[in-house]
Amino acid sequence: MAETIITEELAAAAILGGAVLGGGGGGGMTKGRANAKEALVSGKLRLVDVDDVPPETILVTGSAVGAPAAKEAQALPKDYARVVELLSENGCPKPGGFIPNECGGSSITNGWVPAALMGLPLVDALCNGRAHPTGTMGSMGLHKNPEYVSQQAAAGGNPQKGLYLELYVSGKLDAVAPLIRAAADRAGGLVAVARNPVKASYAKRYGAPGALRQAIKLGQKIKVAKTPQAMVEAAAEFLGGQVVARGSVSELELTTRGGFDSGRVVIGSFETTFWNEFMTLEQNGKRLGTFPDLIMTFDALNGLPVTTAELKKEQNVFLLLVSKSRLILGEGMRCEDLLKTIEPIVGKKILDFDSKPLAFS
Repeated sequence: MAETIITEELAAAAILGGAVLGGGGGGGMTKGRANAKEALVSGKLRLVDVDDVPPETILVTGSAVGAPAAKEAQALPKDYARVVELLSENGCPKPGGFIPNECGGSSITNGWVPAALMGLPLVDALCNGRAHPTGTMGSMGLHKNPEYVSQQAAAGGNPQKGLYLELYVSGKLDAVAPLIRAAADRAGGLVAVARNPVKASYAKRYGAPGALRQAIKLGQKIKVAKTPQAMVEAAAEFLGGQVVARGSVSELELTTRGGFDSGRVVIGSFETTFWNEFMTLEQNGKRLGTFPDLIMTFDALNGLPVTTAELKKEQNVFLLLVSKSRLILGEGMRCEDLLKTIEPIVGKKILDFDSKPLAFS
């Protein structure tokens, strides 16, 4: 496919579609709009497919790590550029392009600012075509390679409150990822991150090629719908999912700890649990959806997606469910060891509900 120049209109569609594919996480659209605005004024933002760059091209992942509901959370567009500088200052190979770590209202825009500033392409080979809670889940299976040395840089926090910090770490991915999460916690809840340089050939095989264009198309479908219900139904039709409920949030429990949000939401006879993203959906105790299935809430008044950090008690919402088989997923969603870490957080079984490793397409 030919190179696509990201315009304000395409950026808005990507953010809207990305927010739906965030599945309750991936940050809010307000943050995504700020990132996109900064990128578009910084230079030309070019979107290319992974097949349009040489296989040996080094791609760097743009990410944000933290708990979106944390009251002190702050990661500005300039922080997303600074982390790339930190990688370079510490010997990271020069990137030939950037990839967002996941879909989400703001996550879909990760990597956009440095790509525009450096005149490098944004490559449509995301680490994952939906949002996920841990950095390791968005590392395309690199944690299984004992020889891979992860390089990660983080920056964020409000300097006026003494929370701003910068961090560079390298080492085995399982050891490095918790340090970045701890940095987010110490910075007030959120840091911008650049991490895990890999060859384009690796991202093509183990990432989620096409996920960014899917988010754009989804956003475009939603934007032309005329009513809130039509917007949600457009999302369901495009993704091959179903609108399972409309109702008021009768119970909402949210705890922010260790750089994560977790809790539960009750809407009529439906109960969801979340760990940044929605993890399980049950009706009267019967399991209907299990991560990495996509579970998402929409505001019934305006039809816009609502993250777990944005939900309010008594808010009237639609509830969408999409099977994982309809999503573009990266290798992190095929790793049972990573999915099992969800269980003690939400107090629900995950692996027993068909969350089996998926075959490569």
